[in-house]
Amino acid sequence: MFSRAAFILVAVFWVTMNVLLWRAEYGPRSLLGGEMPVAVVWRKVLMAQDASPLEIRHHGRRVGFCRWAASVREAQVPTGVAAAETSPEGMIKKPIGYRIVFEGNVALSGLPERLRFDARAEFSTNHDWKEIHLRLTLRPKACEIHATAADETLRLALDDGATRAEHVFKFSELRDPQALLEQFADPLSATALNAGGLLSSPQGPRALAGGVKCEARNDWIKIGQTSVRAYRLDIHLIDRHRAVVFVSRVGEILRVELPDDLTLLNEQLTNF
Repeated sequence: MFSRAAFILVAVFWVTMNVLLWRAEYGPRSLLGGEMPVAVVWRKVLMAQDASPLEIRHHGRRVGFCRWAASVREAQVPTGVAAAETSPEGMIKKPIGYRIVFEGNVALSGLPERLRFDARAEFSTNHDWKEIHLRLTLRPKACEIHATAADETLRLALDDGATRAEHVFKFSELRDPQALLEQFADPLSATALNAGGLLSSPQGPRALAGGVKCEARNDWIKIGQTSVRAYRLDIHLIDRHRAVVFVSRVGEILRVELPDDLTLLNEQLTNF
């Protein structure tokens, strides 16, 4: 079961990587939709000052908890620089990038204990990704993925508690998803993933990533009896899967709606 969950994580990561590659090449022309640019909302998310604590629900039942936090990375002040020359406390003088941390745990049917996940991503000042690190843990087993844009490599490490195996891939190798299926997935996982069309697109990864459409618009979300303004992101993947993300005006994640009635709900909304 853990090997299946680990491979599904690899599959999701593979799709994410190709989407990011597609965005880097075609994003400025293709990611504008609805009433406002997606880039405006993404910048709000990266600049959010507060973390977003999210409750994970499946078919309305709480199954886990996660935390989304973004921060701005700034250049280190050289040693010996006078205090008067530095920015006031809380003010960022020279941002050099952004960091996102997404961590939590979830209880899945068929697993003996909670599955824990930890994702960290680094972005440049122009919002291009630089590094992504994912860790999935089901004690004593663990799966780690680390990708860097500079050398275009992905490192996969699998640890079953007794042995550890590592594999390094170039991004070009990810264009052959069937090979990954044969190398890492058991037949049941391969059948399920192929049925979902996530990795077996005959048009290849670029076409798969190109099938992602994202639109942003102004919307409203209810908090208790009050409706407040929010940004809404509609994400369509290969015309089969759809996700909706509600973001506050200051960049906090309020609600995420995923396929199979999986929902991430900000704690401030669960109290109403």
